[in-house]
Amino acid sequence: MSSSSRQASPRGHQFVDIHPIIHKEENRRPDGEPGTEPPTHGSARVRGAGWRGERRTQQRSFGRQVSLGTGFAMLGAEENGGKVGNIGGGREAQRALSRSGRSLGRGFQGGGGRKGDFSMFRTKSTLNKQMSMLPLRANTGIDLQNLDGAPSGNRKDDPVNQTVPAGRYFAALRGPELDQVKDSEDILLPKDEEWPFLLRFPINCFGICLGLSSQAILWGALAASPATAFLRISPAINLGLWLLALAVLLSISVTYALKCAFYFEAVRREYFHPVRVNFFFAPWIVCMFLALGVPPSLAPGRPHPAVWCVFMAPVLMLELKIYGQWLSGGKRRLCKVANPSTHLSVVGNFVGSILAARAGWGEPAKFLWAVGFAHYLVLFVTLYQRLPTSEALPKELHPVYSMFIAAPSAASIAWRTIYGEFDEVSRTCYFIALFLYISLVVRINFFRGFRFSVAWWSYTFPMTTASLATIRYAEQVPCFVTKGMALSLSLVSSTMVSVLFVSTLLHAFVWRTLFPNDLAIAITKNKCSAAANKAQQQQQRKAEKAGVNKPYDKIRRWTKQSSISLVSSITKRANSGNDGGTQSSTPPNGPVL
Repeated sequence: MSSSSRQASPRGHQFVDIHPIIHKEENRRPDGEPGTEPPTHGSARVRGAGWRGERRTQQRSFGRQVSLGTGFAMLGAEENGGKVGNIGGGREAQRALSRSGRSLGRGFQGGGGRKGDFSMFRTKSTLNKQMSMLPLRANTGIDLQNLDGAPSGNRKDDPVNQTVPAGRYFAALRGPELDQVKDSEDILLPKDEEWPFLLRFPINCFGICLGLSSQAILWGALAASPATAFLRISPAINLGLWLLALAVLLSISVTYALKCAFYFEAVRREYFHPVRVNFFFAPWIVCMFLALGVPPSLAPGRPHPAVWCVFMAPVLMLELKIYGQWLSGGKRRLCKVANPSTHLSVVGNFVGSILAARAGWGEPAKFLWAVGFAHYLVLFVTLYQRLPTSEALPKELHPVYSMFIAAPSAASIAWRTIYGEFDEVSRTCYFIALFLYISLVVRINFFRGFRFSVAWWSYTFPMTTASLATIRYAEQVPCFVTKGMALSLSLVSSTMVSVLFVSTLLHAFVWRTLFPNDLAIAITKNKCSAAANKAQQQQQRKAEKAGVNKPYDKIRRWTKQSSISLVSSITKRANSGNDGGTQSSTPPNGPVL
């Protein structure tokens, strides 16, 4: 280290040069003996600003000054879950320092005109890129991406790769969709700039397909049912809606597949989201809806059993995973993650049983109906016990209660399809759904002053399912009242879907506000609020006042993880009995790094 290895900043901080020791360099002592190696940890003596000797030449791979006053706060962030090891001062290291308190995407300086780092959510590097970096990691323990300031995709302590606990979502987010960040929380990405489109594309968009595909089934039933024959509805409406739903499903599926390819970390966070995980059932439910509502002109016969196997297999795998978490009693048990959107995981059983009965497989249809109804009872009781104690819902999101209608309505239709008549069991499920429907209609104030959102599409298919169940009930009990109910509920459902479809087109292509920044996927694993930053700053000031003995230990632990040796010399002025220019020399066995 050169003679100017220690410098004093105006604020009282001390800096030391950090550089690798190049062994077997030509160093000369004052006596002129060549080939002397740099002093080791056990034999080095420190006096003043450097060694007792002078090095003539030395090649440095890099040089940087580390503040002994503020750098220790950065190192100390490792204990609080921060990512350390970024010697080059990368973005991850900057997040450990004080910041503006609202977004970690711009570093600790509040942005300064610098764009946010969205690469932290990108799909990780390929195997070739990882293998090309193995020699440097094995020899030095340093990641090249960290030296450049880019986030490492291969570190186990990456805050993005770490699984966010289910309770953390409820603590950091609000709303029944858990898509709004609380004011006291920070996020990993910047709020004041627009994110890439794929990051802003949520899996909730499959709710659009749910609404359109269920409408295709509804208008097919209105055209073919004897209870609504007086309406003389053309089957062409069913064909048009079916083709529209198929086109929308293909476009949304391709877009989300691209998100899985380029931003898989964001998809993984959606999977662990207590609400978003239920929408992973939606694509397969939509496929079964399209198989049930296919126009007779395209497929006059019954669906092939292979169609049921292809569409139901992913649903069963997801159910084994989610229902197992409910049963095991872990952190994601039902009482911890239950919300109205959880009905989607139950509706898939009833829709699958309808498709199995249409395909001619009666026993699998009965099996799925039994599994779905058992879990629906548990979910129904859990939500009834939880909702009165939860936070009041905003006005614009009150339609989330319509999810209560979907499961009993689908159960009644499934039972009627399996056994061929609308008997007592089917009527019992239908009456439960009808009562819940009426309880929402009488509270019309819930639907005033709403704000459009893609999440609204998820609440249209329950109304459509209730309309289908009413049509089947009118076929079993034909009278003026039942036919009037079937017509009224169908009209309300179709009107709701039409309004949402027009609003979606306007927000997507005219106002371009359909996909705002998806803040729900960018929350931090641990709470990192302004109060935590203040406490960290206070701890830093206390460490500065106490001295630099404790930071020495942190630097030692840091240097043990790599082959780079930190060489520093710090002297203290004598408290008494010394002249102004005299410095106390460090003893031979003093703290040498």
